[in-house]
Amino acid sequence: MLRATDIARAGHWPEGKRADTITLAFDDRYRRRLRLLGDGGLDILLDLAEPTVLHTGDGLALEDGRFVEVRAADEDLIEVRGSAAISLARIAWHLGNRHLPSQIDDTRVLIRDDHVIVAMLRGLGARAEKVRAPFDPEGGAYGQQNHDPRHAHGHDHAQGDGHGHDHGHGH
Repeated sequence: MLRATDIARAGHWPEGKRADTITLAFDDRYRRRLRLLGDGGLDILLDLAEPTVLHTGDGLALEDGRFVEVRAADEDLIEVRGSAAISLARIAWHLGNRHLPSQIDDTRVLIRDDHVIVAMLRGLGARAEKVRAPFDPEGGAYGQQNHDPRHAHGHDHAQGDGHGHDHGHGH
């Protein structure tokens, strides 16, 4: 079993040294230490210094100088579209205000399925449909590459939840 002890971000490792690929769901791409089996059968021990979010195209640096390319697996998601750019921007703002992992593309936003959020988005005029696609959400405004992706707290600020971060509108 080969150890992977470092990560080279997408575009920063020599693809000619690819030993295998590994296809993982979003929740499985936040790890520190885990035995993995590459898509081509390579047995790997992921052994990082700290838990790290892995993104599509990242290379797991193997101890022999080769790399294993990370790929995002297809997952059940909700594809959200607006009627115009301004509506999509408004949708993205509402999702961000709820700290929901979101993948933002030119014409759509991908989120995990949550019937309460889907109802809210449809109330805002969004089209929301179930899709199956890779999920590689944004890393966060402060470079939260190592932020646990499973920590998303959808919440409504109308109740004055008192948590300690400012959304720029006085609470």
